[in-house]
Amino acid sequence: MSAVYRATGIARGLETTGAWLLGALWVLPLAYAFWTAFHPGEFSTRFAILCAMILAMQLVLCTLAGYAFARFAFPGRGLLFALVLMQLMVTPDVLIVENYRTMSALGLRDTIVAIGLPYMASAFGIFLLRQTFKMVPKELDEAARVEGCSPLQVLWRVYVPLAKPVYLAYALVSVAYHWNNFLWPLIITNSVESRPLTVGLQVFSATDQGIDWSIITAATLLTTAPLLIAFLLFQRQFVQSFMRAGIK
Repeated sequence: MSAVYRATGIARGLETTGAWLLGALWVLPLAYAFWTAFHPGEFSTRFAILCAMILAMQLVLCTLAGYAFARFAFPGRGLLFALVLMQLMVTPDVLIVENYRTMSALGLRDTIVAIGLPYMASAFGIFLLRQTFKMVPKELDEAARVEGCSPLQVLWRVYVPLAKPVYLAYALVSVAYHWNNFLWPLIITNSVESRPLTVGLQVFSATDQGIDWSIITAATLLTTAPLLIAFLLFQRQFVQSFMRAGIK
């Protein structure tokens, strides 16, 4: 029996060692970026309000739309929700030409608003919140209405508090996507003042001006650190919210 226990202990030790090695390999590029970021080379940047603006509008519009689809019966509800689901099948890159024409017609080219406007009504957010709101017991809705709450008060006092984990998970997904979005901001903007960090990062890697790796890694750390910290802090809520928001 001692030989069996010894073999089991060796196997567990090898598994633990392998896990630590894999973890070290995963974090090695980030550690290298952190080290080189604080070595010679100075860089200052101005954070844009792009992600916050998009997220705020998405939360408002998706909450109202999801609430309407989940709890109100109106003509054409099924057709409108089908159109929302169809938007999930269309990648944003397909609409770049039409979005560019629209922004040009509105006179919004080379602005932060032009970057965020096409993404403010999110089909994914509407679908996710609609599924979440449908899971809320109708008895809570009816009890709030008996107390004299209006539909918007019911939404704010009943549905929104119960959906906080889903809001948190969606916020992480939305911020991560728009923080890393590259193609559309590159096309719609021309000036450095309007471009987000991910687009501005390419300026530092231009070969015609020489490559300064300390600046590149500092900018890379600047763009990745907020998302990494947010995910590490809220990873449990992030996973649980998507497990609860099943199709109903």
